[in-house]
Amino acid sequence: MAIQPVCLINVVGLTPAHLGPSTPNLSAYAAAGTMRPLTGVVPAVTCSAQATMLTGEAPSGHGVVGNGWLYRDTMEVRFWQQSNRLLQREPFYVTAARRAADRGQDFSSAKLFWWFNQGAHVDRSLTPKPWYGSDGSKVFGVHGTPPGWSRAAERDLGAFPFHTFWGPMAGLPCSDWIASAAAWTLREHHPSLALVYLPHLDYDLQRHGASGDMVLARLREIDACVGVVLDACRETGTTPVIVSEYGIEDVDRAVPLNQLLRQRSLLEVRDGPFGETLDTFNSRAFAVVDHQLAHIYVGNEGDVDRVAEFVQSIDGVDQVQTGSDRSVWGLDHARTGEVVAMASKGSWFAYPYWLDERRAPDFARTVDIHRKPGYDPCELVFDPHIPIPKMRAGIRLAQKKLGFRMRMDVVGLDTSVVGGSHGRVPDDPASGPLVVGPGKPPSSMEQVRDYVLELLGLA
Repeated sequence: MAIQPVCLINVVGLTPAHLGPSTPNLSAYAAAGTMRPLTGVVPAVTCSAQATMLTGEAPSGHGVVGNGWLYRDTMEVRFWQQSNRLLQREPFYVTAARRAADRGQDFSSAKLFWWFNQGAHVDRSLTPKPWYGSDGSKVFGVHGTPPGWSRAAERDLGAFPFHTFWGPMAGLPCSDWIASAAAWTLREHHPSLALVYLPHLDYDLQRHGASGDMVLARLREIDACVGVVLDACRETGTTPVIVSEYGIEDVDRAVPLNQLLRQRSLLEVRDGPFGETLDTFNSRAFAVVDHQLAHIYVGNEGDVDRVAEFVQSIDGVDQVQTGSDRSVWGLDHARTGEVVAMASKGSWFAYPYWLDERRAPDFARTVDIHRKPGYDPCELVFDPHIPIPKMRAGIRLAQKKLGFRMRMDVVGLDTSVVGGSHGRVPDDPASGPLVVGPGKPPSSMEQVRDYVLELLGLA
């Protein structure tokens, strides 16, 4: 039996409650098949959710305990790593290729902007990957396999609008480009399995909240992007499956865990010419925050209970788990913090550890996802205290082109600009992730893997 091609479309932030008049393409496909809410994972964040869908395991199995964590061998906090080797279980595109080969069937795969893309065992891939100069400069770019394919994509589709993939300018153009790239890939290369990541619905929901006035407009935009991919699926005989990673809830309180740990003399910093930096080696406890979940790393086992008790007492913290109890959330893993905290409804965890804004590190007011020791949603918003922020950004770009050292310091430190967050399991399934597809789609994120393999005919 021939393999039935499948396209797995990840619409970040989409929930069952969003389907309606503003989403005609999504709603029509849901009406033709089946839509089900998905029981998600903890933390309900991009990297953990994608890893679970790819492997069928909870974070305790695949090891992706968040969008970032402490690498204990170097004591560095790293976020948004792209290596496929971080997955400690086999992703289903590897399983599918092996099973197809065993049966003498042709199989090919394409991974378009899904995470853990570098080194992935797929035939074609595209992922955002800047170039970094020795002078600290950065040039936007897209990396892909096979060699030269990313250049071919940008030649045919235009340059990827990297500045709209993250940061204050993040928005529709990146999803438009990825949708076009997916349709182009389906029509030109006919992969047996395509993974497509459409991110931009998420951005304004974090900026303004899940009940903001702009939600319907963003839904219409993302629905049009999905329509581009669905049209290509129909033309190529590919079965679409639509999934999402989490739902976003309104928040009105940032919980500064690291500042509170520092006030208890548990967190240490190193002060210097570029501001204070987190001293992971000398800190007795510090938090790696990730939206509404935080890994608190505790250097001395004898401090764990005391730190857990203190964190539990903080206003805005809902639950705390330690030791084997972390398995309640599927987070009993070596990469997990000794203490894990979940924010209360309406709250989220902010990463700042400095007590005086004048000593904030130089990267704090920039978009710098790899240098900050925690997730910073303030990167999505221009600093409201800058009168004309786009003008400042233009001046900084001009300085860069003239060869001057510069920082793109357009991001503020005021956490009140954040209106939405995620990471918790939603109280109402209609506000959480979903799956739309033929037959009987799964009810949990761990079952997505087997569902896709079944649709391919490779179960």
